Amino acid sequence: MPCRIIDLQTLPATPWKNGGGTTRQLAIEPPVAGLEDFAWRISCARVASGGPFSPFPGADRSLAVLDGAGLDLQLMGASRTLRPCGEALAFAGEDEVTAQLLDGPVSDLNVMTRRDTWQHRLWHLHLEGERALHNDAEVLLLLCNGGQVEVRDRAALHAGQALLLKGEQGPLKLRGSAPCLQVAQLYRRS
Repeated sequence: MPCRIIDLQTLPATPWKNGGGTTRQLAIEPPVAGLEDFAWRISCARVASGGPFSPFPGADRSLAVLDGAGLDLQLMGASRTLRPCGEALAFAGEDEVTAQLLDGPVSDLNVMTRRDTWQHRLWHLHLEGERALHNDAEVLLLLCNGGQVEVRDRAALHAGQALLLKGEQGPLKLRGSAPCLQVAQLYRRS
């Protein structure tokens, strides 16, 4: 399916093994893959308590905070704070990462790609009015994290909804008001 609207609230929440939160999987490739054999995976997590991240050797990861006060991360001995609508953090799946909540639970967006076959970037944009977005990615996810976004000739997204495009490159015309539109672009390595 090349174009799909995803409503985060309708996705099942799967508890983490350590009880520190839940995950909602937005998309995975191949569709029947699990956590050990995916080519790429996009998910949202509700983080209820701090602790170490699960390792994903051979995968590259990006993490962006969607709501809450934020996360204080220890990544290979360096401190990094993530806040809603701030820059995403990119790191290797085998890196040792520990998170502490700044002030209560947070939700985040997590993108993972197997580094031998895929690469990605995760970023956000502030939309007020109209804007063109060039899409040269094989897979594109737009997650509306507040407000409303109309993707011309495609869909209208409300807060908590995402648009997943596969194999459709070219310009996208965006219109609306969204304080933080998350953009994930995935590229197959040649």
